[in-house]
Amino acid sequence: MDSRTGADAGASNGWTTVNAIAVRGAGPAGLLDPQAGGPAGPWWQARPRGAHLEGVPHRIKAAALPAALEGSQSAFYALVAFTFVLLLSPQAWFPVLKLIRIAFLAGGIAMAAHVMERTAHKQAVTPSAPEIGIALALVAWSTITIPMSYWPGGSIHLLTDQYLKAIAFFWLLATIINTPARLRGLAWTLALCAIPLAGTGIWHYLSGHVMQTGQDGLVRIVGYMGSSGLTGNPNDLALMLNLIIPIAGALALSSRGAARLFATAVAFLSMGGVIVTFSRAGFLALTATFFMFLVVLVRRKSGAAALALFLVALSVPALLPKTYVERLSTITNMQQDKTGSAQGRYKDFGVALEVVSHNPIIGVGLGQDMIALNQYRNGPQTWRSVHNVYLQYAVDLGIPGFLLFAWLHLLCFRSAWAVERRARKDPAVAELQPLAAGIQVSLVAFLVAAMFHPIAYQFYFFSIAGLAVALKNTCRAEIARARLSRLDTPGALVDHP
Repeated sequence: MDSRTGADAGASNGWTTVNAIAVRGAGPAGLLDPQAGGPAGPWWQARPRGAHLEGVPHRIKAAALPAALEGSQSAFYALVAFTFVLLLSPQAWFPVLKLIRIAFLAGGIAMAAHVMERTAHKQAVTPSAPEIGIALALVAWSTITIPMSYWPGGSIHLLTDQYLKAIAFFWLLATIINTPARLRGLAWTLALCAIPLAGTGIWHYLSGHVMQTGQDGLVRIVGYMGSSGLTGNPNDLALMLNLIIPIAGALALSSRGAARLFATAVAFLSMGGVIVTFSRAGFLALTATFFMFLVVLVRRKSGAAALALFLVALSVPALLPKTYVERLSTITNMQQDKTGSAQGRYKDFGVALEVVSHNPIIGVGLGQDMIALNQYRNGPQTWRSVHNVYLQYAVDLGIPGFLLFAWLHLLCFRSAWAVERRARKDPAVAELQPLAAGIQVSLVAFLVAAMFHPIAYQFYFFSIAGLAVALKNTCRAEIARARLSRLDTPGALVDHP
């Protein structure tokens, strides 16, 4: 065994030779360990299991290391383009774009570029992450239950037309984003998308572009671009904005100067967008976001910012429209809801639980909760899905499907929480702390909103969940880069095979 230092042994050709590099701990526990990472032990000792730099050769060229670890830039740019298309639906503004299927094109380029680049560097295409495994298990269970579905054809259509696309987006986020710059880039992409989303909603409200309801004096805006994309109705618009607001807040915390002011303005504009939707679930999610962000500010010892946010919140009720306040009162007093939606959805919760009790394992099939609820209702058929994501999974995929989704949600939150904890202690990943906090708040906002939305198989959750996995992978990659950087410095003792 050559006992020379890395500088002496490899300075002549620019190579640093190492046996292996590992970031210990596959799960959040490994991220919390301040000593995680570093060179693996001698060959006779068990190597730490978990996150590691898969495919990195034993002899690493320092100059080539960043490209090998970061992956394809083309894949990332295509992912950003796909995100813009997904949220803003430019084909709704310019119908000619429908002819080239720009979303499919951008997503396909992202996948192809990522796979080709990883294959060229002899690295794993998919990182080792339990969240990805659980998502694939959900897809597998959805497929297994199709033959027993109330309507197999409908389940197949939902799986291929919507669910697999959402899972693919989750996978792209989790695998392509592995640097702080890319993580911030995607966060800024979401923040920029929030501007036309919220701006369109506010413009519709001010210009009177609204839908009539069954309640005198109550109108609802039509949503973004009149029923296009993920935000085509006011409830979905409020949900998407609520998921972006914490990300914009995190960007404000981590930026300086004009960038901080811009991110703050985006957050407040998005709050206004949520309010004009008159969405009760949107209000509850926004309230949860507000209190969670106060906790984040206090934890960061930003007492002045927390106080300013609290004072702004105190002034909001006086500015709210009277009809909006009356609508919010139906949250606690459903009998006041003259539209009947609150009463109907509450009754559906009980009907959904009855369906689950009769189909606890297999469920009724992917996307078949609407048919099942109609069969179990004592009254007229309404063709309405159960407005609760977790009950949707339980009704459609049985208790196993519910547990898998709940487990995925919990793991994503736990990973973001672990990165935030690690970032407080380790300077190598300190810049990840604000976004880690923002992603946690977004996951809590989804938890609240999901109690009142039938959006189990759409992109909303998987966009934030993908960012949580990307955050964890970025943290591991930054720790590994720091370890390798120290190994490549003169005087670092490195074992040679």
